[in-house]
Parts: sequence; C-alpha cells; structure tokens
Amino acid sequence: MSDTLAARASQLQEVKHSRFLAQASRADNADEALAFLREIGDPAATHNCWAYRIGQEYRSSDDGEPSGTAGRPILAAIDGQGFDRVMVVVTRWYGGIKLGAGGLVRAYGGAAAECLRLAPREPLVSLATVELACPFDDLGHVHAALTAHKAVKQDEGFDESGARLRIQLPVDRLDALKSQLRDATRNRVRFVGAG
Repeated sequence: MSDTLAARASQLQEVKHSRFLAQASRADNADEALAFLREIGDPAATHNCWAYRIGQEYRSSDDGEPSGTAGRPILAAIDGQGFDRVMVVVTRWYGGIKLGAGGLVRAYGGAAAECLRLAPREPLVSLATVELACPFDDLGHVHAALTAHKAVKQDEGFDESGARLRIQLPVDRLDALKSQLRDATRNRVRFVGAG
C-alpha cells in the first residue's frame, strides 16, 4: 500500500550556488499534475524539471537538462519514498558552476527525496462502489453495518420491495460488510453491482 501527500510540501537546497526548489502536490490524474506544474513553474528559472506517479502511469521531464539527469531521478525519489498520486517539480536557478551529469542526478533526486521525506503523508485507500437492495425491515441493520465498515452512502432509493443503496467503502472492508449483512438479515440483502 502506498501513501500520498496529506498537503503540499516544498524544500529548498543549494548546490554549488545553484538553487533547487522541490515542490510536491497530490495529483489524482495527469491533468491535475500538469496543472500544478503550470501553477508553480517559474518561467524565469533555468529549468522546471518534474515527474509524477499515478498508479501505473508516470511521466517525467528533464526540461532542457541533459537526458536522464532530472526527471528520472525525481521519479525515482517518488518511488523510493513510497508515494503514489504525487507530482514533484524541481525548479533550478543556475548558479554559474556546472554540476556534471552525476551532480545533476544527485541534486534533482536529492531535492525531491528530501522534500518527500519531510512531507505530510496519508495512506492511499482503495475504494469500492457497490449497490445493494434490501427489504424495509432490514434498513436498520444495513445502516448500522455501513457505519461499522466506514461505508459512505452515495445514493438511496425506494420502491415497493424495499430500499436500494449505492455505497462506497474501503475495498478491504467489502467482504466483512457482506458477511455481517448476510448474518444480520438472514441473507436478505442482495449486492447488485460492484465497481
């Protein structure tokens, strides 16, 4: 299980007179990641290098630095710190001393890793959305079970046969919820869809 950021984070480091500002934000999709880059990238800086990891999707950019010296080390820092759904931008203001390829890798990767190491974390919880149907007499059992399993009711409808609810809950609680409702209602609750 990975973590994501609980809040934005930043870390400024200086390496041989060049300043490296690492800034990180949660990003649940590529559009959010690139919007963060547009928001905080400094057009007056020498480079705005970046990387994001969103599940199996990832991208990185060296933004004019030699190939592989900035974006990939930033991505390696995201993965190395155990983060997902995160975008990191490292902005560099050149200080007049060339760092060489190894120095750039260490500077970009190090700034990103230190930023993430100090960042506030929160566990990334996978959610399931399911629909269930139950007779009116079992609604009390259903609502009690939803609370016990951290389920959030998204929609509820009624017809002559009872209630139909769409709920969202942590994936790892779904089997326990089904089991509790089966036992509490003598198997009268029907799960009609999962997503």
